[in-house]
Amino acid sequence: MLRQLTAVMLAMATGLAGATEVPEDPLTKPIAEEFAKRKWLTPIPPVRIFGNTYSVGFEGLSVTLIHTGKGLILVDAALPQSVSALEANVRSLGFQLSDIKYILSTEPHYDHAGGLAALVRDTGGQVVASKSAAVVLQSGRAGPDDPQFAELPEFPKIIDVRHMRDGQKLRLGDTVITAIATPGHTAGSMSWTWQSCEGESCKTIVFGSSLNPVSDDHYHYGAEANRKATDKFRATIARMRKLRCDILITAHPAQSGGDVKFRALLANPVSNPFFDSAACRNYADRHEQLLNERIAKESAAPR
Repeated sequence: MLRQLTAVMLAMATGLAGATEVPEDPLTKPIAEEFAKRKWLTPIPPVRIFGNTYSVGFEGLSVTLIHTGKGLILVDAALPQSVSALEANVRSLGFQLSDIKYILSTEPHYDHAGGLAALVRDTGGQVVASKSAAVVLQSGRAGPDDPQFAELPEFPKIIDVRHMRDGQKLRLGDTVITAIATPGHTAGSMSWTWQSCEGESCKTIVFGSSLNPVSDDHYHYGAEANRKATDKFRATIARMRKLRCDILITAHPAQSGGDVKFRALLANPVSNPFFDSAACRNYADRHEQLLNERIAKESAAPR
């Protein structure tokens, strides 16, 4: 009798425990969990970069918040598993998630776009991307034109994506954001630029998509089949070099020294290390060299 009673109580306890478990959220299910945690998602405090522009992302992934006076704009969304931390960063600055009107996408990869679906659900914001990127975002899967196609995991789909073309402007409140097509790292990569002011001091800010020439084992930038895509990549680098940017934020901070600048900003906010009129030129020069080195390595590899 005692054994039966114990079994019943154990079954009840198990059932109660199961009943209180929170079901897994498919929109925040981790992708590449350990790798992402180690490489990209080290927490950093949210902070004002300049004027109406704030950093709300992570040590290895930039997410930028723009306060327009008529609502908020986010640039990029990081990973699904980072959404709760990202949202906490926004709230800690005194903003409401419901005030996020637009979420701009730089590139349709899981590390930058994986959190979009959850953010759209939680904020009601409208995703904005290039037409080419929108196709990927709506399918949740990169296409075969992506240099990393064979290695990229799927991510939550975004049904409603607003397309923007190169040079088109998005206006909200006192802010005008211009779309800058920067294909190369992905065919649909888009950079974004706007002006931010503190009093009479105004700075042109560029959020640059990645220019890193990485790929899976099957893609060669120097191959004849990829000549047009590589030519577009070179044109993107040349365009980035000529952009006016007083402040450069890149999708991965370390690619432009943004991680070092951020630590310096926290240490001494008065002397803003992000002020650098040569930032876009240096970013382009570095990645042109990496692209050239990559193509030379491909040529030297045995076939």
